[in-house]
Amino acid sequence: MPSITLQPENQHQLAQRMKDDVWVVACLCAAWCDVCTSYRPGFDELSAQHPDKLFVWIDIEDSADLVGDFDVENFPTLLIQRGDDVMFYGTTIPDHRIAHRLIASHVDKTESELKLQTQSSIEHKEWQLERNLRKALIQG
Repeated sequence: MPSITLQPENQHQLAQRMKDDVWVVACLCAAWCDVCTSYRPGFDELSAQHPDKLFVWIDIEDSADLVGDFDVENFPTLLIQRGDDVMFYGTTIPDHRIAHRLIASHVDKTESELKLQTQSSIEHKEWQLERNLRKALIQG
């Protein structure tokens, strides 16, 4: 199954699907970005490999009204979140195998390890406030 492209029509449905135990992997890109265009098939392949997770493709320019001001330094930027806990937010090498390893490194952690990680640094604490996709979609 390919990733879901965030659009105004599915914003609230996606927010509802982001329950406490659902892992969300979002790729923030832009339509004009050639790197993003070439990365999308691999991202969709990851989605097919992980049917238990919600994969979302977000064009940060087209969806700015929906997600707010997510600061993206470069493309592709990945967000990995479970419920309201943001586990990873950052630029990654455009290789879906790297994303696969990032996902695996988080889903293999215990609940207490995940909670500890959300508070492990100033950056991680900021992610909880500023990069929570579910909250952004509910408010948008």
